[in-house]
Amino acid sequence: MIKILHLSDIHMGSGFSHGRINPETGSNTRLEDFVKTLSRCIDRALTDPVDMVIFGGDAFPDATPPPYVQEAFASQFRRLVDANIPTVLLVGNHDQHSQGQGGASLCIYRTLGVRGFVVGDTLTTHHIQTRNGSVQVMTLPWLTRSTLMTRQDTDNLSLAEVNQLLTERLRVVLEGEIRRLDPDVPTVLLAHLMADNATLGAERFLAVGKGFTLPLSLLTRPCFDYVALGHVHKHQNLNKSNDPPVIYPGSIERVDFSEEKEDKGYVMIELERGNAEWEFCRLDVRTFRTIEVDVSKAEDPQGAIMKAIAKHNIEDSVVRLIYKLRSEQLDLIDNASLHNALTTAHTYTIQPELVSQLARPRIPELSASSSIDPMSALKTYLDNREDLKDIAASMLEAADKLLADDVEVWLEKATN
Repeated sequence: MIKILHLSDIHMGSGFSHGRINPETGSNTRLEDFVKTLSRCIDRALTDPVDMVIFGGDAFPDATPPPYVQEAFASQFRRLVDANIPTVLLVGNHDQHSQGQGGASLCIYRTLGVRGFVVGDTLTTHHIQTRNGSVQVMTLPWLTRSTLMTRQDTDNLSLAEVNQLLTERLRVVLEGEIRRLDPDVPTVLLAHLMADNATLGAERFLAVGKGFTLPLSLLTRPCFDYVALGHVHKHQNLNKSNDPPVIYPGSIERVDFSEEKEDKGYVMIELERGNAEWEFCRLDVRTFRTIEVDVSKAEDPQGAIMKAIAKHNIEDSVVRLIYKLRSEQLDLIDNASLHNALTTAHTYTIQPELVSQLARPRIPELSASSSIDPMSALKTYLDNREDLKDIAASMLEAADKLLADDVEVWLEKATN
């Protein structure tokens, strides 16, 4: 049985805006949080001890982190070198230059020939000898369209067609690599990608470059005993049959408020050929807390806000206070008292939002997912606007003429 620790999406150096400068060290407290959390992962690898560590990509926010951030990352992983624990570092989208020309932030470990470190920046299989036997680790780094296709390949294709073509090309390359596997050796697929049934989090806003979505069927192959993924920050198992397990461990720290309610951690695996037992290990990380209150109808808006703050334990948390009020209530808010009530938080922001008296609820029929035609959409909108009732008929008439003119112009261009 081979023990493996699987972690991903460290993003060392992220979230400085949610921290403050530690006067004793001169470092941003959020950098210290990330280092401390990574240290707990490495502690577990050393005390368990594991036979191998696999990292699913996105070490830093970008490919050129400041030297002090690189040093903080390297000093933790150096502990694995000293303990003779083989480590595979996969290149994620944030580890690549924006042009997609390699994973500069991680390839330095291969250039320096760091003992026991394998950098996965190409689709290939690495044969790794651990103290409890051999493991095959197939690395699939973050792929962009330019990796597998030229611009000419995608001319006149829709996004869905491009995605399909990319998937088929990757399938061919993957099949070639699978044929070279030793069927008697435990095999891990280590990939940084977006699977088609994954639940997204902050990564949708953090993504650098244009990737594509891969079907789960491409990953659930009998040749793989465990599929270790990176990129999605929310921990999840995509294959409920566990044959094989397809696991996102998630990020090890909260990057922003979109991850406020997510557990953070890493995965411990016991691997043998044909079977992988895994366990998600939760990490105790800094709390993010949103306090949201609408005081637009309150007689005492200040008191309502203070009461909302008092309901939460905000000590050492990253807090955002969002309160909605009317413009005439602004003079009733004592900002100094709000700041004083939030002083026990690690850091905090206060976001007042004015409620417009003209604001109206959204019309369900006009949601982004509806397939209603333009004239019907306009009619539905006007039916819900009592204040436009007197000019509704003329607006519909004008819209009908505009649409008819557009059709005539289109037909004229199409026939010339």
